[in-house]
Amino acid sequence: MAEADPLKPISAFARLGLKRAVTGLIDEIASLYASDQIPWVIGYSGGKDSTATLQLVWLALLKLPKDRRTKPVYVISTDTLVENPVVALWVSKSLDKMGDAARKQGLPLTAHRLTPETENTFWVNLIGRGYPAPRPKFRWCTQRLKIQPSTNFIRTVVQTHGEAVLVLGSRKAESQKRAKVMEKFESKRVRKNLSPNGSLPNSFVYTPIEDWSNDDVWLFLMQINNPWGFTNKALLTMYQGASADGECPLVVDTTTPSCGDSRFGCWVCTLVEKDKSMQAMIQNDDEKEWMLPLLQLRNELDPPKTPETDRPLRDFRRSSGAVQLFYDRPIPGPYTQQARADWLVKVLRAQQYIRVHGPAEVRDIELISLAELEEIRRIWVVEKHELEDLLPRLYEEALAKPYPGSNLDDNPIFGLGEMDVLRDICDGNELHYQLVRELLSVQKKYKPMLRRAGLFKAMDQAFHRHFYDHEEDAVVRARARSKALEEARGLASHDDMNANPETA
Repeated sequence: MAEADPLKPISAFARLGLKRAVTGLIDEIASLYASDQIPWVIGYSGGKDSTATLQLVWLALLKLPKDRRTKPVYVISTDTLVENPVVALWVSKSLDKMGDAARKQGLPLTAHRLTPETENTFWVNLIGRGYPAPRPKFRWCTQRLKIQPSTNFIRTVVQTHGEAVLVLGSRKAESQKRAKVMEKFESKRVRKNLSPNGSLPNSFVYTPIEDWSNDDVWLFLMQINNPWGFTNKALLTMYQGASADGECPLVVDTTTPSCGDSRFGCWVCTLVEKDKSMQAMIQNDDEKEWMLPLLQLRNELDPPKTPETDRPLRDFRRSSGAVQLFYDRPIPGPYTQQARADWLVKVLRAQQYIRVHGPAEVRDIELISLAELEEIRRIWVVEKHELEDLLPRLYEEALAKPYPGSNLDDNPIFGLGEMDVLRDICDGNELHYQLVRELLSVQKKYKPMLRRAGLFKAMDQAFHRHFYDHEEDAVVRARARSKALEEARGLASHDDMNANPETA
C-alpha cells in the first residue's frame, strides 16, 4: 500500500466521496441562504475557485423552492481595464450567460461588471499623472483598480439592506499566508460559517470551499456540469494554456493576494518577475501571437530590478517640486513629459496592432478608452501646465486619424510653434522653460476671475517647482537644506539638555 504524501493537501472528499461531500455542502449553502434576509455578494473572477464557488451557490438556489429564493444574490466581477484580454473576454461572456440563465431559471441572481473610476485607471495614473510602474514599495494599483470598485458596490448593498454576506472562493491551501488570515477571522466567527469582514463593517465572509485542495476544485468542475451553460472543460483548456497555478481573486482588502501573485491578472502587472501566463499562451498557441505587443510593452514597463534602470525616464523632483536625497542622489519622481508621451504612443500602437492582426473577437479591443485619453489630456494641460497640448497630435501620429475628443481649450495661449519659440528663448534650459510655461498657465487660469484668491500661492508653487538651474543645482541646494536641518536639530537637542539636565 502506497504511503500518503505528507506535502499533498488532504482531499475534502476523502471521507465521504465527491457526490456525498458536494451534496452536503450544497445543503449547507441552501440552509445558510434561507436562514435570514441578508443579501449575498459573490466574487467572480472567471478562474477555477470562483467558478466552483458560484456553481455551488447556483445549485443550492436551484434546490430551494421558488418561494424561499427571497433575497438577492449579486455576482460581481472587477475588471481593472488592463486584464489579460483572453480572460477578460471569457469573464464578459460568462457574465452575459449568467444573466440570461438566471432569468430563465427563476433565480434572484444578477451579474455586475465593476470598473474603476476614470480618474483611477491604470493609464490615467501612469501616463497622466506619471506614476512609475507599480513596484512592491509603491503598489498604487491594487487599491484603485481592484479594492475600490468592489468595496463601493458592497457598501451600497450594506447601505440598502443593512448587512451583506460576501461569498468568496478563498482556500486555505492557496498559501500559508492565506490560511493564517482565514484562520484568524475564523476564530472570530459570531455565526456558524460566517467570518467578520476585517475592512467592511456590517458584512460577513463565507468561504464554502475553504478546505478544498486544488485537485478537489478541478474534480468538482469536471464532474459537475456548469449550471449557467458554460462548459468547464473550456475553462480547463484556458488554464492548460499557461504554466503557473492560481487565479486572480476578487480583491476586497490588502490581505488578498494581488493579481501579480496569481496566474490570471493584469497584463501590465510589474509586481512579478515575468508574466508567465501570457508568455505560455503565446508559446502554446500560434493563434495568440497577437498578444506579443502587450507582452513587449509590459516588459518595457518593468525593466530589470535595479535602481538605475528607469531613472532616465523619471524627473529628479517629486510632483511637488521637492528634491529628496537618498545616498546623496535624488529619489526619482514621476515620469517626465517625454516618457509619458512615449508610453501613450506605445499603448495606442499596440491597440492598433491587435485590431488589425487579432481574431474577430478582439478587433474592437480598447486598451485605452477615449474617456481615459480625455482625462490624461486634462491632467497634462490643466494640472501639469503642459500648454503644448500634445495628446491630439500624438494620437494622430500613432493611429493616422484625427483625435475624436473634444476641444479642451478654444482659446489657447500659444500654439506649438509659439511654444517652440519660448523654448528657444529659454536657451535650452528645460527648467526655466517649465517655469515660464507654468506661470503663463496660472495667469490664464486666474485672468477671468473677479476674485483671484490663490493666485500668489499658485505662482509661489510654480517657482518652488522650477527655480533650479539644473539637476546638479537642485542636489547642491538639497544637501545644504539637509545639513541646515541636521544642525538645527543638534542645536535644539543641545538646548533641551541645558534646560533639563536631569533628563539629559
